[in-house]
Amino acid sequence: MQETGQAMGVADVQAALDKLCLEITIIEFDSSTATSQQAADNIGCQLGQIVKSLGFLVNKSQPVLVLASGDQHIDERKLARRFGVGRKKVRMMNARQCLELLGYAPGGVPPIAHRSSGLPILMDASLRRFDTIYAAGGAAHAIFPMSTEKLREITAADYADLTRDT
Repeated sequence: MQETGQAMGVADVQAALDKLCLEITIIEFDSSTATSQQAADNIGCQLGQIVKSLGFLVNKSQPVLVLASGDQHIDERKLARRFGVGRKKVRMMNARQCLELLGYAPGGVPPIAHRSSGLPILMDASLRRFDTIYAAGGAAHAIFPMSTEKLREITAADYADLTRDT
């Protein structure tokens, strides 16, 4: 892993995938995949198959990663309840916090290979709709495919209902 403050990247994520013997190669695009829609357009998949890796801070100091479906929005009240705190005690990480705590800039945050070890990870239950999902590969132009259950397994994520009710 790289020193705090220095951005991590595609090579760090690929090394983590290789270490897990997953035989997955990160796909790099000429155009941006920073938003869920851009990623889905580049891959040619459904918007919901894109995994958004969203960093949150609970009580201003506890980093949490939420893996959300690209067609869903996180309900911060539900996330707060999950941690037994009030809604105002949960905030999405800003770009600086993402770099410092996760190692990556927003738009390229992967679900694995983070700067902070032991990071609690929650996975949006709506991702179970799909057999194959696509996650950021450490940069705003890089993505890798994986089965939904394999991603849950390698991240040790807990499934949770964290999306806004429509």
